[in-house]
Amino acid sequence: MRLCRFTHEGTTQVGLYGEETIVPLEAGRAAYEASTHEKLELPQSGDVLDFLPPAGKGFAAAQKLAAWVERNDCKLPNSAEIATKSVQLHVPIPTPKKLFLLAGNYNEHIQEGGGAATERAETFPYVFMKPPTTTLVDPGKPVVIPKISPNAIDWELELAVVIGKKCKGVSESDALSYVAGYTVINDISNRKFRPNPERKKREKDSFFDWLHGKWHDSFCPMGPCVTSADAISDPQGLEMRLLLNNEVRQNALTRQQIFPVAAVIEFVSAMVTLEPGDIISTGTPAGV
Repeated sequence: MRLCRFTHEGTTQVGLYGEETIVPLEAGRAAYEASTHEKLELPQSGDVLDFLPPAGKGFAAAQKLAAWVERNDCKLPNSAEIATKSVQLHVPIPTPKKLFLLAGNYNEHIQEGGGAATERAETFPYVFMKPPTTTLVDPGKPVVIPKISPNAIDWELELAVVIGKKCKGVSESDALSYVAGYTVINDISNRKFRPNPERKKREKDSFFDWLHGKWHDSFCPMGPCVTSADAISDPQGLEMRLLLNNEVRQNALTRQQIFPVAAVIEFVSAMVTLEPGDIISTGTPAGV
């Protein structure tokens, strides 16, 4: 099940996402009840988390609706479908309390940046944060190239995890049970950001140059949808591709991650209480 947030004719809704069409949950519910004569207890909510596992109050009903839509896709009334190209898609989780990202979680990406490959047992996840209210940007909206440093802007395709249930100190073996779903993030980076070129050099300059280059407004496109966790039994079995003007620039598998999704959740939750809607983006492969 893939869920999205979108605006159509002035109304913002949650819907079942498809590349060609979107089924708004409320319109889908009406079509379901008219066809099956069975009432569907689907809450009226604009929050995608309400329809995702493990704690969404409308998850079971949304899952049932999604399965019915898949079986009856060609028979849905026109009133239950909207052309995807006719809506404005939004970030599926608009205001996460925390937006974590990983650096250096694929060896080929580390090597293309001049670093040495490493093994999981020899290191730990490098976690940083972006300010969610100013970096997150809706699918299809522009990424704004900063005037202050415009000439070294990179894309970074990443699998992102949406937390669905409060967790603290969880084990790797149990970590995936706290996941609501998965989405896509582009961790835009400004790799030649150098504040104060006349500065006196300090030991940590290069790290903070790199970090500050992540923080520009609009530097975190996300979406267009969240795939529910029940639909992805193994997040390490996913293909990842990024295209620029129809040319493939990144092409990898999530199993190439040094730290798999569950290990990352264990690591972060050891330090920080994770809350519903928190996002963890799990690093980019080579090709930036």
